[in-house]
Amino acid sequence: MTEHEAQVWEQRYATGAYQPRTWTSAFLAEWIPRIPAVGTALDVACGAGRNALALAAAGFETTAVDISETAIARGQQAAAERGLIINWQVADLDSLSIKPETFDLITCFRFRSESLWPRLTKALKPDGWLIAEHHFKTSRPVAGPPTDAFRLRPGEYLQAFRDLRIIHYSETIEEADRPGESYAIERVVAINGDPGF
Repeated sequence: MTEHEAQVWEQRYATGAYQPRTWTSAFLAEWIPRIPAVGTALDVACGAGRNALALAAAGFETTAVDISETAIARGQQAAAERGLIINWQVADLDSLSIKPETFDLITCFRFRSESLWPRLTKALKPDGWLIAEHHFKTSRPVAGPPTDAFRLRPGEYLQAFRDLRIIHYSETIEEADRPGESYAIERVVAINGDPGF
């Protein structure tokens, strides 16, 4: 992420121009119970921590990373209010160093970085899970990122995580948070090994 983009996100959080979602992603909530064992989790582009909070509440030893100090501070406050322990980090995900085979679960919601995908794959422990969701490019009028540069290409997750075993993949046009708007959403669940089911 460029320095300018990082400043834009920090300003959006700090001024309140961006109101992050406070509820857990329904897609993540659907899949958490299917993961056979809790362990270490990494939530990249965590924002104010809505999904990191859910992971920690489910028993995962959670690390949450975002570029915005204000977003991380909000996440820290929310975790403290709930009595949850989360390792919060401010970092640029385009250059984030992640040790190989570190996490049992990695989540990435509403963020795209082609340079990040291989690092996420390598950061999964054997039998580790990856759950991701983001807007994708479409010719239909949809809400979401202002330009296609911030959207996934259709099928991007299939290519990006081809070294993992993909157990769920979808591209859908669905109702947005605001009435009358739609989102084009690409989702993937992948495992570094055999899921055993």
